[in-house]
Amino acid sequence: MTSKKERIYAAVRGDKTDKLPYAIWTHLPGIDMDPVRLAEETYNFYKTYDTDLIKTMNNGMYAIEDFGCEVDYSQIKTGGVAKLISTPISTPDDWDLIKPLKLEECKAIQRELYSLKLLLEKVKDEDVPVLFTVFSPFTTANKLSNNRLLEDIRNTDTKKIHNALQIIADLTAELVRTAISMGADGVFFASQMSSYDVTDEKTFKEFGEYYDRQVLEASEGFCDTIHCHGTNIMFDILKDYPVDIFNWHAWESLPTLEEAKQTGKCIMGGLDRRDITDRNYDKIRFQISECLKTFGGIKHILAPGCVIRYPLDPETLRYIKETADELQAV
Repeated sequence: MTSKKERIYAAVRGDKTDKLPYAIWTHLPGIDMDPVRLAEETYNFYKTYDTDLIKTMNNGMYAIEDFGCEVDYSQIKTGGVAKLISTPISTPDDWDLIKPLKLEECKAIQRELYSLKLLLEKVKDEDVPVLFTVFSPFTTANKLSNNRLLEDIRNTDTKKIHNALQIIADLTAELVRTAISMGADGVFFASQMSSYDVTDEKTFKEFGEYYDRQVLEASEGFCDTIHCHGTNIMFDILKDYPVDIFNWHAWESLPTLEEAKQTGKCIMGGLDRRDITDRNYDKIRFQISECLKTFGGIKHILAPGCVIRYPLDPETLRYIKETADELQAV
């Protein structure tokens, strides 16, 4: 019997898999601040839905906490979002306040690494690949500045911003190396600023791609993944990133499935997360069918383009796997 890790290896290499691998993930609000509970619930999620890989479901703000930010997570449980209460970056001149950090002294990062350690211990005999979630330096800097980064790029001495981005990139690269050395099989590299809706190509290449590549090149994982967040993504840039797997909001943003296939990378996607939330079984079935036609089970991991939003419907999530198995057997 093919193990899950062997199945993902085959998908990345471009070999025919014994069956179509699939993955789903969500957020774990109220749980993701407790490393023990996070590891337990991530493992339980994987076992419940029998996914072929595990993506760690860290909270989306952990990367900024150690730089002096205070974050309020209290409203997430009721469907709200995390709110930045305080940040060292409140004026354009404040970018000088971002100083190098030692990974071992970063409490928030160590919390996430401890949770990863516990998760890896749980799956040590299960031969399933684990992706550790990290955020692009450009994404982290924007969150750190309470979304004022692009304004400061336009109106501030950008040398200060580049210095801050380099510090963030160095810390993130060290985080990546540490996660891989602990046993993670790759990183899930979330890029939330690589969209034409957010910025332009020139700005992204200078302040985004340059630092992204430093972080990605620090990984020795076999299934490193670029998550291209949002709509109107900069596909022509992102398709050439040094990763093994390409993930984006399929059906919400270009590329088409066929265009994504042309990257030569393993494609993780094909499901519109909105239809999962809306329990639109007809559309889910159509999307799986289109994926099978386009990829033929080669270099493809069936997955949504992003986190599945609450409320989760277990019946719909099981329908995805059952339908994929059914259609592939036809």
